[in-house]
Amino acid sequence: MKAVALTRYLPIDDPQSLIDVDLPKPQIGPQDLLVRVEAISVNPVDTKLRAPKPQVETQPRVLGFDAAGVVEAVGADVTDFKSGDEVYYAGDVMRPGSNAQYQAVDARLVALRPRRLDAVGAAALPLTAITAWELLFERMPYHPEQGGDGKSMLIIGGAGGVGSIAIQLARRAGFTVIATASRPETMAWCRAMGAQHVIDHHQSLTSQLQALGFAQIDAVVNLADTSRYWEELGELLAPQGHVGLIVEPSAPLNIGDPYKAKCIGIHWEMMFARPRFKTADMAEQGRILARVAALIDEGELRGIQREALSPINAENLREAHRRLESGKTIGKLVVSGW
Repeated sequence: MKAVALTRYLPIDDPQSLIDVDLPKPQIGPQDLLVRVEAISVNPVDTKLRAPKPQVETQPRVLGFDAAGVVEAVGADVTDFKSGDEVYYAGDVMRPGSNAQYQAVDARLVALRPRRLDAVGAAALPLTAITAWELLFERMPYHPEQGGDGKSMLIIGGAGGVGSIAIQLARRAGFTVIATASRPETMAWCRAMGAQHVIDHHQSLTSQLQALGFAQIDAVVNLADTSRYWEELGELLAPQGHVGLIVEPSAPLNIGDPYKAKCIGIHWEMMFARPRFKTADMAEQGRILARVAALIDEGELRGIQREALSPINAENLREAHRRLESGKTIGKLVVSGW
């Protein structure tokens, strides 16, 4: 089968950073699906895994997590899917990725894709939707139905993939959503996703929020720079508020006062934790994707795919990584077709 892989970890401008290869079709286990991949999207984790380092792979390593495709075969223990099903999923960081014509994936991580979306639109959703849902409604103590009524939520980095879904989920849950962005086009995107207010994360958050009438914030989802905003968020958050994080801090964080004095909850989200550690509730990721698909089909959530490249090959994946590393992408970038 065709695939895009790496054997060395190189800058993305090096043509050897991602290469076209031919690999055997994967074998599936009893709980797996074999999926014929139709579309994939690129996430910051892809660029981080590919980033330059001295390590050399003895066999081609296939990256990629988000995928939409068609089930080709099912494992002996799989009962919820059949050949021909159109599915989407975010995969497992410990297994070969989605940048290949065929992928073996644990069926518990998979759901039928939204009927309203084609493969390109569906491939943009899984990793971001799982991350946002787990963070807001499992790590943080909010219910997806009316859990934000009467509360405010600040989302730092609202125009990225996770931010685009987090805005929609928070707004649907009843929060007053303030998103951050720094360019006219990213600010417009946040508003289109449902943010009632948009402020500039390059300026003082406190003064901008005060100008909008927010003396304090009930919840913050920081999807950008954990360390940069840490002290300011400690002052901004209301007593017994909550902060959700996905980015590794660049320096040690002071988790004492004001966080301690205010009893502020600190919540980490890593969507690969369930598949990586084979947790007992691993199937929850498939259930989250099924719920998201239903909300898309009911018109309560919208897709977040904004750019597309075709076909899936090393040249286009290098371009996708290059655009993502520029920090200028909005929503999600999808690569489709072989």
